[in-house]
Amino acid sequence: MSFFSTRGESCVTASQAILRGIAPDGGLYVPAMIPAVSPERLTKLTEMSYGERAVAVLKRFLEDYSLREIEDAVRDAYSTERFTHPEVAPVRKLDQGTWALELFHGPTLAFKDFALQLLPHLLRMAAEKNGETREVCILVATSGDTGKAALEGFRDVPGTSCTVFYPLDGVSDVQKLQMVTTGGNNTHVIAVHGNFDDAQTGVKELFASEAFRQEMAMAGKTLSSANSINLGRLVPQVVYYFSAYADLLKAHAIAPGDPVNFCVPTGNFGDILAAYYARMMGLPVSKLICASNRNNVLTDFFRSGTYSTHRMFFKTMSPSMDILVSSNLERLLYEAADRDGNLIRTWMGQLKECGSYCIGAQRTEWLQDMFWADCADDKDTLAEIRKRWEQDRYLLDPHTAVGSHVLRQYRLATGDDTPAVVVATASPYKFSADVLSALTGDNAGGDPFKASEELERITGIPMPEQVKKLRELPVRHTAECDRDKMGEAVIRAFT
Repeated sequence: MSFFSTRGESCVTASQAILRGIAPDGGLYVPAMIPAVSPERLTKLTEMSYGERAVAVLKRFLEDYSLREIEDAVRDAYSTERFTHPEVAPVRKLDQGTWALELFHGPTLAFKDFALQLLPHLLRMAAEKNGETREVCILVATSGDTGKAALEGFRDVPGTSCTVFYPLDGVSDVQKLQMVTTGGNNTHVIAVHGNFDDAQTGVKELFASEAFRQEMAMAGKTLSSANSINLGRLVPQVVYYFSAYADLLKAHAIAPGDPVNFCVPTGNFGDILAAYYARMMGLPVSKLICASNRNNVLTDFFRSGTYSTHRMFFKTMSPSMDILVSSNLERLLYEAADRDGNLIRTWMGQLKECGSYCIGAQRTEWLQDMFWADCADDKDTLAEIRKRWEQDRYLLDPHTAVGSHVLRQYRLATGDDTPAVVVATASPYKFSADVLSALTGDNAGGDPFKASEELERITGIPMPEQVKKLRELPVRHTAECDRDKMGEAVIRAFT
């Protein structure tokens, strides 16, 4: 299978797309066609483990990887040493007609592990397939979870290095500690004076800078990305939507062919985009519910067809969603534009120059047929955490609480009682002070470790070992930089 740039100037193989991360024209790689999964094959997934399901889906996209290569990568990525739950991505019932897809049982306690435990294997093989002998330098911008997942995935992987940029005051205490205590001889963590959009834009500009690429080449390095703009991040996420549906079939919660709604808390749009691809492949998804926090640029876009960053930026208790420029939306726009790369270039140019673009009424109606969007502020988020615990004895992190609240709003607005799955994106212990505050009104003075201990005491839900160990780990990364000095910071990290 070939992959095209959303801006129309590139056609590559899967391994080339993964190795490059972003197309030379600044676009994102998308499959030339969406592979189909028949109802019969979907039913067969019920008999498979998560790893076997992953192979069944991935092989339809990664055609220049051998079946053996995919199987080996999957086996290592989703091993019991890395994921603590035997089902890897279990589905938990919340109430009648509602389930949670738990994506936080990996090494960094967030959904990013599903792609970033697999990507290093795919990237290493991609380098070999394409004769790349230089060190692959991974540049990452993170709003909280991607950073640690990338660092953990690439830590001490031969032939690679991983440099992560995060907004200095824009992540939770646990997220920051997870990153700055990372070991390994090839990891670098740099705080940016700004928000996530500043960090993300800065990384994109480094990829677009020929001068920076040449400087890195002279140092024996080539650039790639572990952000969700990389195809190798997107495709593994498609798997867990198929897996969730298969588990509902297996539990006789639904019958073959029954529709399911997915509600996805999202900021950069990669997670819900993967659900869209699963739908296009034949997964019986009725509605994709896009849940945003107070930074509700996506809510406004799906309602109006106009994307505008001319708005206040808010720091919220769901920091991984504190984003105003949702990069992966470009891939969906490519489909809405009938795969017209020129039109995508125009819209993205308008976004860069003017901070907004409009896709028109007809395309907006096309999107609204599949997507529904709403948002939750911090007050809504706290109330939802408390409500789910009191009613269902299920503990939500703030991001998943945004999704749970928006699902309630969707059902109230539409009367649609289709079985629904809320994507649970992170462990509540990554945001223990806010979760504790939702339950008791006390956040333990904002101390994440005291809050985690109290949360464990009152809920009986064990604190993950990854959080327990953080208290004792030394801080290894203290670098900071301004938004316009990110390239210099990368060079310093290697000297």
